[in-house]
Amino acid sequence: MVELGIGQYVEMEYGGAARIIQIIGSGGQGIVYLAEFNDARYALKWYDVDKISNPKAFRKNIENNIKDGAPSNKFLWPKYLTKELDNGCFGYLMDLRPQGYDSFVDILNTYKLEIEQMSGRATKQSVQFKSLFAMVTAVINIVNTFRQLHRAGKSYQDLNDGGFFINVENGDILVCDCDNIAPDGCNFGIAGKPGYMAPEVVRGISKPNVQTDKYSLAVVLFKLLFRGDPVEGEKVVKDICLTETSELKHYGQQAIFVYDPKNDSNRPVRGIHDNVIKFWKIYPDYIKDAFTFTFTTGITEPNKRIIENEWQKLFIRLRSEIIKCHCGRTNFASMFLLTEEGHYKCPKCGAEYSELQLSNRDYGIPLYIGCKFYACDTEKASDDFQTVTGELIENKLKPGVLGIKNMSDKIWKVKMPDGNFYNVASGKGFPLWKDVEIDFGGITAKLK
Repeated sequence: MVELGIGQYVEMEYGGAARIIQIIGSGGQGIVYLAEFNDARYALKWYDVDKISNPKAFRKNIENNIKDGAPSNKFLWPKYLTKELDNGCFGYLMDLRPQGYDSFVDILNTYKLEIEQMSGRATKQSVQFKSLFAMVTAVINIVNTFRQLHRAGKSYQDLNDGGFFINVENGDILVCDCDNIAPDGCNFGIAGKPGYMAPEVVRGISKPNVQTDKYSLAVVLFKLLFRGDPVEGEKVVKDICLTETSELKHYGQQAIFVYDPKNDSNRPVRGIHDNVIKFWKIYPDYIKDAFTFTFTTGITEPNKRIIENEWQKLFIRLRSEIIKCHCGRTNFASMFLLTEEGHYKCPKCGAEYSELQLSNRDYGIPLYIGCKFYACDTEKASDDFQTVTGELIENKLKPGVLGIKNMSDKIWKVKMPDGNFYNVASGKGFPLWKDVEIDFGGITAKLK
């Protein structure tokens, strides 16, 4: 590979040239540079074509992806292709990662290294989600992003911990390394990263595709939520040195989920897998059941793996069941006590929380000051998990009196205890009394 020099100009396929400013980083396929093109700054990925099995086809696929456009704004998608040099080298420009986004690797490690410019000394800086809500939102965003990719008929093929940047403040995500994305069924030699590859890819009986993406996606989700590997337990750690043969065995031929209900030979080991042991006790059964199915039945039957839409529904529910108690305790409803009346009781301070039962849900949404409702909760046939349509607030003039504020652009109808219906316009609210019934517009709700 011919490396590019600082200040060098690289001609673009359809005119103009990008100027190299500095090196950002390097990886298995090449080097990423900071470049300037048309008075804007981009990341330029420059390839070592000797490490690509079919450079011509690989380049053509990137060109096609540029023409197709990104499935959503969550992808750092290729934007401009460079001309191919005489030696076959080429690259492409993509948007730079914005400020405020950390790598998935740093999030798993819980820290990143910052280099002080003056001394060159490296210091650790904490990288952790600012709230439980932000973490679950990140999970929903990841699932939804790959749902959109697969809807476009393409697969990522190399899904791993290096493929994401996440905003730990709000859970927003960006998918990077999009150059291996190809139409489902096409593959340009990439297999994936050990620990993330589907067992059939590890065994060499399948090329990466949408179904293998689903397995890799489940690994990413498990690692984010449980901070461990779904198939690394006692059986795996007994192999002191994981050779290629043992990886084939533990991650391909004989992959066993650490909480397989029918096989306890690979349970998490205390002192090594403490995070998995700890967090497995925290998440509600429906989340654990989904992962159990994925890493048992889904290991051997790829066509039965959970689809992104189902994951999205599960995690939307999980986010809606987060309770932020006024005493400071924040956790899932499953970690609160349940009273005879069906209320959630904080085990720390004893505060109780009722829930709102929606006609489009088979579960209730716990109510606490500040909890939000989204379009997918209040609007029929919507799966919009980002647009806030309502919020539980406290009456400023009457402390202790709670109500829901309409933050949508629709008029709600509310049946008060007197039996009369009242319109609640956008920006207005209504008190949340015991016998209140709400019609959001095709979706009804009442206090449980």
